[in-house]
Amino acid sequence: MHLSKLLRLDEITPVTVPTVEQEAARDLVRACEDCRGDLMRARHRLSKLLLRHGIVYDGGQAWTNPHDAWLRRQHLETLGARLAFDAEYEAVLSVKARRDRLDRAIEELAADSEFTPLVRRLGCLRGISTLTGFGLAVKIGDWDRFTGNTIGSFVGLVPSEFSSGAARSQGPITKTGNGHARRLLVEAAWHHRPAYRVGAVMRGRWDQAPTAARARGDLGNRRLHHRWVTSCGTQPAHIRLTARRERHAHRPARRRSKRRRPGPSLDGASPCHLTGNYLHISCYGRSRPDRSVSAASEGSRTPLP
Repeated sequence: MHLSKLLRLDEITPVTVPTVEQEAARDLVRACEDCRGDLMRARHRLSKLLLRHGIVYDGGQAWTNPHDAWLRRQHLETLGARLAFDAEYEAVLSVKARRDRLDRAIEELAADSEFTPLVRRLGCLRGISTLTGFGLAVKIGDWDRFTGNTIGSFVGLVPSEFSSGAARSQGPITKTGNGHARRLLVEAAWHHRPAYRVGAVMRGRWDQAPTAARARGDLGNRRLHHRWVTSCGTQPAHIRLTARRERHAHRPARRRSKRRRPGPSLDGASPCHLTGNYLHISCYGRSRPDRSVSAASEGSRTPLP
């Protein structure tokens, strides 16, 4: 009787229970994420071991084929240092091989599973490859339960509130929800900073997606790049947060376009709710720059003036 009353008053919140296959896919993504963390720590241990002996690589980007050949040529003086180097280098190779195996397993599962249509639609946006799209697909789960205004709150890309009465104060982003999905969005947002050009890789992804997804993905790429270069002028930290939030607000609307009203407008004429939040943060950052850095940027590389 009590449950029937709550249902009549619309006080029961529906939840999505993942299936056995969905939970298995999540376990695979978690294992791959843990492996990437192990690889980063193993590389740090190896590089710091060499640094303690005054050996620094200056031949370009690290952890590439030339860098690997340079590591093989290193010879430390003492026996203990050589044994430590061999152990750390072997650990890097072992974890790297394990990461590659997990990446191949994810690619095979993404090519033939219930997540395949969603992964291909997400691939129409820049910065989302098969691994990123599959990670977002399994972490978000049921995309139909979100709208363009609510999915940003789910992944913690909205400002926190410190309001009382008529006074309203917004702080840093909440960082609630799944941290892995938020990190994938942060990394993907950086791909919208360069000029937008449709290359062979993007066209290959478009060939696997429906026509409507290709068209909406192209408009989304143009809008997100426009946010980077024009929205805040010399304040890229605000644009990074806006690109991440609008990216997530843009995706589920593309999937529900046949059943519901389309998501935020892509022509820039009518700003959506997320854009309103962005404008509020922008004004807040100009008046109090010491708080705007943490409120608008997560791992920002460029400090605000």
